[in-house]
Amino acid sequence: MRQHARAAHATGEGDAFASIAPMNPAPNLYLVGPMGAGKTTVGRTIAELFRLPFLDLDHEIEAHTGVPVSLIFELEDEAGFRRRESARLAEITQRRGVVLATGGGAVLAADNRRLLRETGFVIWLDAGVDAQLARLARDRQRPLLQAADRRERLERLAAERNPLYASIADLRLASTGVGNSLHAAHDLLDLLEARWQRGDAAAA
Repeated sequence: MRQHARAAHATGEGDAFASIAPMNPAPNLYLVGPMGAGKTTVGRTIAELFRLPFLDLDHEIEAHTGVPVSLIFELEDEAGFRRRESARLAEITQRRGVVLATGGGAVLAADNRRLLRETGFVIWLDAGVDAQLARLARDRQRPLLQAADRRERLERLAAERNPLYASIADLRLASTGVGNSLHAAHDLLDLLEARWQRGDAAAA
């Protein structure tokens, strides 16, 4: 099992990123963070630059079940979705050489956090609530966003999940505005060249 260092919080909104972990050999790259942080866009760009396959955990669940995430929530509630999410994550983390964008709540299960820590280099894309609200203004599909007060819902999710993201992240990258995902991907590329080494996680 690799030695893991916790991510430090940036000191303010103006910080572009805060990275703290030393060089970490790991076979996979995992992106965690809240909805609207740009995990899919950034992950796909990073995968292209590193010439690695890209996977989106929610899309993998939909491909496996044949139905959208929103319908899974409707039929099985969040608990049922989380069970399916954990099952797909357990399968994907056995692979080597992939870039995976997780759903915002994938870190809720302790076993999921362990798998992410042990089998990959974890990147926390940290978006504040204002940035999330701007990016998700037209989104009517995400089940957990269906609330009368979206700001209150996102603030509650952040309070619950941010400490979990921080507990497993090798690198934190702030995502602060609409349309900056490609810029964030290139910032991340520079950081990964200094912090990430492809390798067998068990050997680190």
